[in-house]
Amino acid sequence: MTDWLILIIAAFGAGVLNTIAGGGTFLTFPALVFVGLPPVVANATSAIAVLPGYLSGALGFSKELRAFDRPLLIRLTVYTLVGGLIGAGLLLVSSNKAFASLVPYLLLGATLIFLFSDRLRSFAANHARSITPYGAIGLILVCIYGGYFNGGLGIVLLALFALWGMQDMHQMNGLKNGLSFALSLISVAAFAFGGLIAWPQALVMMLSATAGGYAGAPLARAIPKTALKWLVALVGLGMSLVFFLR
Repeated sequence: MTDWLILIIAAFGAGVLNTIAGGGTFLTFPALVFVGLPPVVANATSAIAVLPGYLSGALGFSKELRAFDRPLLIRLTVYTLVGGLIGAGLLLVSSNKAFASLVPYLLLGATLIFLFSDRLRSFAANHARSITPYGAIGLILVCIYGGYFNGGLGIVLLALFALWGMQDMHQMNGLKNGLSFALSLISVAAFAFGGLIAWPQALVMMLSATAGGYAGAPLARAIPKTALKWLVALVGLGMSLVFFLR
């Protein structure tokens, strides 16, 4: 019962964080490892736990997504699916020992990306169109990372879009949510095919994360952005330290 309570609370908190600031993976993945799931299975199960949030985010930005040229949107989605499938495939062939040795660095890297997200986006905006707009290579590389380990994916995608020269933040967020959902969907399909998902835990966490997502909306308006950012950063740094010590 204690294990289930930990998972429910972690997923609810992840839903809240993803709605107001991002960083839900910093809660779901460590919680699954804590209750005894192998690291690779925990990572795959964490990916499906936060999937409803990406879907609701994409639906919330449906107007912005419809504004994109449809052939372009289809092409970007195909690039995303290719990258996500490669990343998920890499996780499928990773041993728990190999993945566990990378986890502290992945968590720390994702935390630093989150903590310095404003500077990252500013740098990208100042170097707009420094890479091929809507190109395959950059998006596929980012999505390989996202298919392997989801932490910080949205921030990296926004930085990539700024490098493409995009400036409308609503459009950027719409595209980010749409592509994140496509990536998570193909990753989860690969994980399910490979037998990596602990379904009872995943289903319970999906429901709890969805409830947390709804609860996060009023909190997003009430809590200062800086306070939220540092809260997520402290959680990420704390979890990184725990896994380094392990």
